[in-house]
Amino acid sequence: MPLHARQRCHVARTGRTGRTGRTGLAGLAVFALALGLAAPAAAASPAGARTGVPAASPAAGTWNEVGSDRADPLTESQGLASVEVPAGSPNRYTGIGTIPLGLSTRGWNHVGDPDASYGGHYIEPYQRDDGNTKMFRVQAPDGRWSEYVHTLSPGEARNNSWSAVSPDGQWMLAGEWGTMTRLLVFPTPGVNPATSPSANLPQAATVRLDHAVRDVQGCDFLDATTLLCSSDDPEGTLFGITKPLLRVDLSAAPNGTADVTGHVTALRQLPLRSACSGGFETEGVDYDRRTGTLRVIVVSPGFCVLTDSKTYRFTRG
Repeated sequence: MPLHARQRCHVARTGRTGRTGRTGLAGLAVFALALGLAAPAAAASPAGARTGVPAASPAAGTWNEVGSDRADPLTESQGLASVEVPAGSPNRYTGIGTIPLGLSTRGWNHVGDPDASYGGHYIEPYQRDDGNTKMFRVQAPDGRWSEYVHTLSPGEARNNSWSAVSPDGQWMLAGEWGTMTRLLVFPTPGVNPATSPSANLPQAATVRLDHAVRDVQGCDFLDATTLLCSSDDPEGTLFGITKPLLRVDLSAAPNGTADVTGHVTALRQLPLRSACSGGFETEGVDYDRRTGTLRVIVVSPGFCVLTDSKTYRFTRG
């Protein structure tokens, strides 16, 4: 959503830290004001490659758009996850409207892009505007919820933009907002036996990236050593395109005992199509191994946040 009504996972430009979005009636009021500010426009055209930066590399894996679904701005505007257990579980989405009242009243006022283990543990990342913690809310396959709080390490940003569970279920990656050269590795809360809701969730290791990334809104594992990530980069100076779909090839599967490196490649620009002009925002990403389908949320600018925000579907060519 535009003009602060959209929840974002970075340091606030208004002096508030942790996000720019507002929750509740205040945010919706600003959102309503924004409806009259966007002028109709033709579909956005991709940004051209820029000199001095690596170009997107289709050779690293071609993902072709095969369809899209409307994304509700209140309940489907932050992230999404496919859940395999219990069988027949629906896809899950997050947005300002999915934050439980009990969490928001305790200060957890932003939810990022969730993920689920293949065994059915569903994990939502939360952040707040103050303090030195972030939180992961976990629903077990039997439906019970629990909360795992992580105390920030020195130099760690408060932002909690996304979570991605490794295929073996034991390790979870998470990311910070801004220009970063790392991803964080944690034992998977609720799955790894080293975790407990009554104890601090520790950072176990780091993924060291060989190329900076900017404003990553979500990542998901394609396989044990490959990540697909959605970047909300508005500048295009890192890879020659704005809003890229990124691939991160890991030197080894994360195991929590040692850092691994990650080779970053920009695969393509994500779709930027709307009847309105202005700034798009790419959000969460999900890869469903059962169908081979990649899904990415792209929120439209201005008034069109209500009408043509989309969850785009891709398959590998």
